[in-house]
Amino acid sequence: MTKTLYEVGELPPLGEVPAQMYAAVIRQDRFGEPKQAFRTEVVDTPRVGRGQVLVYVMAAGINYNNVWSSLGRPIDVIGMRQRQGETEDFHIGGSEASGVVWAVGDGVRNVKVGDHVLVTSGQWDETAKDIRMGADPLASGSFKAWGYETNYGSFAQFCRVDEYQCHLKPAHLSWEESAAFLLTGPTAYRQLFGWQGNTVRPGDPVLIWGGAGGLGSMAIQLVKLVGGVPIAVVSSESRAEYCRSLGAAGIVNRREFDHWGRLPDVGDAEGAARFLRGARGVGKKIWEILGERRSPRIVLEHSGQDTLPTSMYLCDNAGMVVICGGTSGYNGDIDLRHLWMRSKRLQGSHYADTRECREVIELVGAGMLDPCLSACESFQDIGQMHQMMHDNVHPSGNMAALVNATRRGETTLPLSAA
Repeated sequence: MTKTLYEVGELPPLGEVPAQMYAAVIRQDRFGEPKQAFRTEVVDTPRVGRGQVLVYVMAAGINYNNVWSSLGRPIDVIGMRQRQGETEDFHIGGSEASGVVWAVGDGVRNVKVGDHVLVTSGQWDETAKDIRMGADPLASGSFKAWGYETNYGSFAQFCRVDEYQCHLKPAHLSWEESAAFLLTGPTAYRQLFGWQGNTVRPGDPVLIWGGAGGLGSMAIQLVKLVGGVPIAVVSSESRAEYCRSLGAAGIVNRREFDHWGRLPDVGDAEGAARFLRGARGVGKKIWEILGERRSPRIVLEHSGQDTLPTSMYLCDNAGMVVICGGTSGYNGDIDLRHLWMRSKRLQGSHYADTRECREVIELVGAGMLDPCLSACESFQDIGQMHQMMHDNVHPSGNMAALVNATRRGETTLPLSAA
C-alpha cells in the first residue's frame, strides 16, 4: 500500500511519489528574521508537467536568496507569484540541490528516474519568443531564480525543476558538497569569463569583494586557475587567512578604511577629499601587493552601494567592474568621468547559462575547484543557517543542509535504496 507521507530521510520505493511531503516553509504572516520565518510543515508534493523533473532532495545549498524571502523584502515573493496567477500561499525556497531523479514529465529525455543529479539555480521558458529569437536565456524576460522567484525549491523532501537544470553528480562528491557551490560557482564563473573583451587572462589582477564568502571563495580559485592574480577584500584576519589558503595573492582589510558609501554630493569638498583619501588608500594597498603601480583589470562586485564608487575608481583603464548583487544597497553611485574618459566598463551579470554551469561542475568533478563547503547542518537547521547569514556570522565559504541524506560524507543512497 502506498504511503501518503514519508519521514524526512525515509526512502520510498524508487519512483513512488507520495501525496505529501515535509518542507521548510515561509508564509507571509511569519515574514521577519529567518529563525522565525521558516517552519517545517506538511504540504502537497508537486506534480511534474511537460519537461519537468521531480528530485528526491539529498542536500540543499544555503544562500542569501532566502534571507530575502524570509524578510519579505525587497520583494514579497509569495504576493508576487499570486499577482501572476499562482495560487499557493506559501514559499518553499532553496536554489541549489543534489538528489535523485524520482519522476519525469512528458518530453524529458536527458535524465531518467534513479539518476543522481545536481540541480542548478536558473529557470527560463525555452518556448519564450526572445529565446527562440536567439536571446541569451539569462537576458530573457522569462528568466527566474529557481527557489526564490519560483516555488518548490530544495528545502523540502522533493523539489520540482526543469530538465535542463539537472546535471549528473560527480560520483566522488558527497551530497552536501554537490549542493554547496551551484549558485556561487557558476555566478563567479560568468562574471570572470562570460564577458568578451574583459575575461581574466594570465597576469591580470582581479579585485574580489567578500573574498571569504561563497562567491569570493569560488572567484579566488577560478582567477588563480587561469594564472590571474586574485586580491581579496575581507573584514577580519581569520577571513584573510582563509582567502590565502585558497590562493589569494594579497588581502585588503576593508575595516582599515572609512570612506564607504555613496559618493558625496557635488560641492561637498570635504566629503570628496575623504572619499579620494580612502579610495587611493585601497589603491596603494593593491600596488603594495602587486609590487608595482597596477590597477585591477577586473573588479568582482556584489556589495553594491557602499563599494561601487571605489570599485569604479580603482578599475584599470579599459577594465571592467562586474556586479551580480547589491547586498549593501541598490543605489550605486559612480563618477561618470571615470567611465567614459578611461573607457571603463560597468557590467551587470546574473547567474550563468547551462554550458557555464556544466563547465563549473566539470572543474569541481576533476578536483580543480574546491566547493568550499564550510558548514553542513540538518534539515531542521535551515532557518538557523539563514539567520547566521542574515547576522553576518556565518563561516567562510559555502554552506549546505542535509535533507534526506542521513549522514555527512555520503556519495550514494543507502544500501536499502538498491
